[in-house]
Amino acid sequence: MSSTTIVSPLSIISPLSFIAAPACLGAIAARVDARVGALMDVELARWTTIDATLAQPLAALKELLLAPGKRLRPAFCHWAYVGVGGDPDDPGVIDAGAGLELLHTFALVHDDIMDGSRTRRGLDAIHVQFGEAHRKGGWRGEQRRYGENVAILVGDLAFVYADLLMRNANAEAHAIFTELRIEVNIGQYLDLVGSAQGEPSLEGARRICQYKSGKYTVERPLHLGAALGGQLGRVEQALTNYGMPLGEAFQLRDDLLGAVGDDALTGKPVGDDLREGKPTALVARAWSSATSVQRTLLRRVGDPQLSAEEISDLQEILMATGAVSAVEGQIDVLRNEAMAAIASAGLTVAATEALIELAHFVTTRNH
Repeated sequence: MSSTTIVSPLSIISPLSFIAAPACLGAIAARVDARVGALMDVELARWTTIDATLAQPLAALKELLLAPGKRLRPAFCHWAYVGVGGDPDDPGVIDAGAGLELLHTFALVHDDIMDGSRTRRGLDAIHVQFGEAHRKGGWRGEQRRYGENVAILVGDLAFVYADLLMRNANAEAHAIFTELRIEVNIGQYLDLVGSAQGEPSLEGARRICQYKSGKYTVERPLHLGAALGGQLGRVEQALTNYGMPLGEAFQLRDDLLGAVGDDALTGKPVGDDLREGKPTALVARAWSSATSVQRTLLRRVGDPQLSAEEISDLQEILMATGAVSAVEGQIDVLRNEAMAAIASAGLTVAATEALIELAHFVTTRNH
């Protein structure tokens, strides 16, 4: 195999047929994007009257926010709200969905700095964009530090704008939003320390899966929607019974895409998770079944200098050890658990059907 080209094996090894995004995602995304775009236009007009250079970070944030994305968190929030009797056109749930998307963008911008990722949603990562602006301008100081420093501020702006959009939410919804933000930071720390320690563990990988992604992507947005509708107490446990297994399955699918996916679809270079040493269930399963020869290369996981050929060899080990098929099987189990839970959650028929459709999509997606 070429030392400069990585070919995704995912379409070969996956037994699942990838399905298109549900139509409801597009409708929710359109309203959320319109709200986010309107907010950023106001902020751009406001701050560029003070200093024209402020257009650069704000425009970069707007571009990333409106780049193609799945908008899953707003969708889960929306359907929980509708599921407890809320009006789908209520500006409050649209604001909450936009706030979740801004919070997600904050996490992505900072995550790209931590991971050294160079692209996001098909665009140059924010820290790369501003590092390049520094280089082209011939400015003083270190290019890398400048790019990362600006990106941190762009992420912080997204975090503050998320709060701004939640300002009219009720106290219970604010409490959920706060807990969501704490949990994603806790999960991010666990991910960082797991990568640094380099000791594959199924238990540790699952904990990271739950806190960095599962609760943040599915369970808490569901809780937020129910809280906005004033019905959290009635459906909280049922939403957790759906959200936790589905959130875990979502992250397991992400792990597969990060290791053996197609970067033309994911918007990030394939194999980056292996170079970063992400402590995933996929790698932990491979390690537990690997031969001594295979473990020699698996010990290289986390080396940023891994070549394209070594990434391809690692992908072959992930398949040969049965790790990929085992993770696919676990995704199936978790999806079925989630769908059984939501079917008896007492939500409206439309919301139940939409959440079952979303469960299929998030666990069979290829991007």
